[in-house]
Amino acid sequence: MADGADGKIHWFSPELRGIIPLNGLKISRSLRRTIRHKIFEVRINSDFESTIRACAVREDIWISETIIQSYLQLHRLGFAHSVECWSNGNMVGGLYGVSLGGAFFGESMFSRMTDASKVALVYLVKRLKERGFILLDTQYQNNHLATLGCSEIPKQEYLQRLQEALPLLAEFQ
Repeated sequence: MADGADGKIHWFSPELRGIIPLNGLKISRSLRRTIRHKIFEVRINSDFESTIRACAVREDIWISETIIQSYLQLHRLGFAHSVECWSNGNMVGGLYGVSLGGAFFGESMFSRMTDASKVALVYLVKRLKERGFILLDTQYQNNHLATLGCSEIPKQEYLQRLQEALPLLAEFQ
């Protein structure tokens, strides 16, 4: 992550790691209704750059231009992916992250319309399950992610799960 104050990139390895168990995603009644009514068109990797740039627009800057360019390269190499929600021809929410083996490392999400980022997350989890992934890493837990089923696990347990996930041949695309 980039430090908004100095722009330098730092490596973080928290003692408690946020994950969303793929069978533990919590979908509220209202979110189910949104999905059922197909308010959004969900796309995969149709505009990765706009997704990461939208995620970067926030007060606490941790997605710097250097980070953006690095993830664009990872996207070109087939490792970084986006799940986007579109409405009336406009991207209104989404998320991006990196896939390695059977692990997906969610980096950030954004929403310009109610439930858009949540719908993207639901589709992400569905895709990960269908394609044999076993780990969805959110790095940190926050109040928003906690409502969706995110929990924290100790670093040692995380590293064990990561060790199990990396050798898998799951493919996001």
